[in-house]
Amino acid sequence: MLPESRVLARLLAHGVSGAAFDHAVRIDNVLQKKAPATAIRQARLIRLRLHSIAAEAWPLIADGDKELSSQLLFAAALKHSALLTDFVRNVVAGDVRRLESKLSLRGWAPFLADCATREPAVATWVAATRVKLLQVILRMLVEARYLDGSSSLNLLPPHISPVVRRLLIQSGELNLLRTMELQA
Repeated sequence: MLPESRVLARLLAHGVSGAAFDHAVRIDNVLQKKAPATAIRQARLIRLRLHSIAAEAWPLIADGDKELSSQLLFAAALKHSALLTDFVRNVVAGDVRRLESKLSLRGWAPFLADCATREPAVATWVAATRVKLLQVILRMLVEARYLDGSSSLNLLPPHISPVVRRLLIQSGELNLLRTMELQA
């Protein structure tokens, strides 16, 4: 969702909000989606993620290079999703600590079982939902350069851009930075 996130980050960075933001998504179709419902759903998710991080990141997401934008979007996704954060902290970082060369998908089912003890609704998810969620998480890890591909699952050492590091430190997001560095 990098292209869509760039468009919406640009709107937010220019102070577009409320009805004007909704008009841009629904009427102007800035996300260029065939179905308005898709544009609205995607815009809602992206907007929530973008609002979870410092507004200073929005212009960097909108106009920064791909690596910088992807890292900031990953930070926003981590901040927005406790499930993603827990997966990165427990499963991905755990595999890195054990010096695994590949992400082990064996950890997915136990991870979800653990999540279900904290949030009973997780236990009600059908298999297709669990599979789709894993696919989305793997795609995010590839885009953020923690994996070299969603089929090979080779782990890559985390490399956090100095700009992202500085922004997270200035924003007081030290735990988020530690998560991105796979130290949490």
